[in-house]
Amino acid sequence: MSVLMHACTLAVKILILPLHLSELLGLYRFYKRVFPVLTYYVSFSYNRKMDEKKRELFRELLRFSPRDGPLRLLEVGCGSGANFQHYPSGCKVTCTDPNPHFKDYLQKSMDKNDHLVYENFVVAPGEDLRVVEDNSMDVVVCTLVLCSVKNTPKVCQEARRVLRAGGAFFFLEHVEADPSTWTYFFQHVFKPLMYYVGDGCDTTRATWKHIEAAGFSDLQLFHFQAPLFFLVRPHILGYAVK
Repeated sequence: MSVLMHACTLAVKILILPLHLSELLGLYRFYKRVFPVLTYYVSFSYNRKMDEKKRELFRELLRFSPRDGPLRLLEVGCGSGANFQHYPSGCKVTCTDPNPHFKDYLQKSMDKNDHLVYENFVVAPGEDLRVVEDNSMDVVVCTLVLCSVKNTPKVCQEARRVLRAGGAFFFLEHVEADPSTWTYFFQHVFKPLMYYVGDGCDTTRATWKHIEAAGFSDLQLFHFQAPLFFLVRPHILGYAVK
């Protein structure tokens, strides 16, 4: 199976050589403008299918509210703001994303979710959140982000840095499948294509291992099969307490 997988992966790499060439020539940057449009509309379908799981996850947010004020929440890789509807009223939200072209779609979500207080939108990668002070957040949220960051351990490290003691890092991510499955096989075969289609998405990341190794004091992590396209069906969700 390994030989076949590598052979099929090579075939896919050959087929997408034009995409690789466009990246080398700088033409792929145009897709950075298109990707927020696609993400905005795909998020409606994803939210509908994942509504129960998101409710299950985000109902735990209030556990981390401070006694003397509203919940301070940082969303890393906020995209178009697809999670806003699940955040508690009065929550103070700071958003970061490396793609500035999400801003218009983010504004649409802000307008729809006026139960929240929006502090700031910062164009920054998850690996470098220097604009956010140490110990300043009650909660950090990452959903469908850790698949495309360049350095997953660094993002986890930054999340721990900005969280106050007792704060929590919430996550919902698609991950690598069990190696004995055909899903695993096709995740590796189509990995080169998904990199371009998903703006850096890596379908073969065992993201849970990085979260487990990040040094949080308590970890609630669950694996499940999402009702989605088979390549991204394996998911994890949960939260980790600083």
